[in-house]
Amino acid sequence: MKAILLSSHGGPDLLQYGEIAPPEPKAGEVLVKLHAAALNRLDIWVRQGWPGIKLEYPHIPGADGAGEIAALGPGVTRWRVGQRVVINPGIGCGRCQLCREGHDNLCREWRLLGEQVRGTYAEFVAVSERQLYPIPAAASYRTAAAAALVYVTAWHSLVTRGNVRSSESVLVVGASGGVNTASIQVAHLLGAMVYVVASSPEKAELAKKLGADHVIDRSKDENWPKAVYELTEKRGADVIVDNVGTTYPQSFRAAAKGGRILTVGNTGGPKIEIDNRFIFGKHLSLIGSTMGTPYDFAAVMELVFSGRLEVALDRHYPLADARAAQERLEKGEQMGKITLEIG
Repeated sequence: MKAILLSSHGGPDLLQYGEIAPPEPKAGEVLVKLHAAALNRLDIWVRQGWPGIKLEYPHIPGADGAGEIAALGPGVTRWRVGQRVVINPGIGCGRCQLCREGHDNLCREWRLLGEQVRGTYAEFVAVSERQLYPIPAAASYRTAAAAALVYVTAWHSLVTRGNVRSSESVLVVGASGGVNTASIQVAHLLGAMVYVVASSPEKAELAKKLGADHVIDRSKDENWPKAVYELTEKRGADVIVDNVGTTYPQSFRAAAKGGRILTVGNTGGPKIEIDNRFIFGKHLSLIGSTMGTPYDFAAVMELVFSGRLEVALDRHYPLADARAAQERLEKGEQMGKITLEIG
């Protein structure tokens, strides 16, 4: 099969378009013929590498994918060949008590497609039958692939972990990345008052289209915590979605007393400095989460497929041009999800 292959860590020039034997589905697995994949910041981090990461080379990047079932492994009865499906990228062991209770993302053996195992920048991928969700006829493979990781991540963070209520205000730090565009829409769907910090007029406009009530363009106003205070009558935001990390000092200032800081990532870097006085002085809660449960995935994908959540899409590249796609993502030029067309 055709795939994007990575044989060592480094720059985007290491991504090679080539041939590799397709995987064979094991017991309880399904072989999916992919029609679309989507990029995530994770793909860049995996390519660059970090201490302790171990990959099976050649590695195939990609967490998000959608396509049709090509073959069934032994024991699979709930799916049929030809069925249109989207993949939940989070992989639990399926055996432990947490997995049996539906909390796969808390499994001690939890892995992510495209990170610890070969992913979706390929014509085929084999995944557990537990990781699939059906795509209705009216939905596109591209939309399904673009939604999977970022929407389940945003939903689990805001709804399951953050318990956002309609009476609250939500501030999203960033306007164009996948999880942030999903967070804007989820917060709007929940009925919250949504504030967004954008880095340019174009990204500010995107945030408004996604449902933001107030947008602060930090290219024009760097002191966005003050702007948030003024917009909230000096109360601050009840919930702040901050997946940058290095912006925590500003987020702590922009938070209301008793506020909650939600985080699913660290695009600004893994190590940050925290002024603890803000945490205890303002009764702040710092809430982290990774991906979501199968229940979260089903709930949010239904909202996407019904049109209640509309995925922000950026450029669509052929699989062979994955290098150019990653370069665009790495520069932060995207205005929504970057996707790959396969086949």
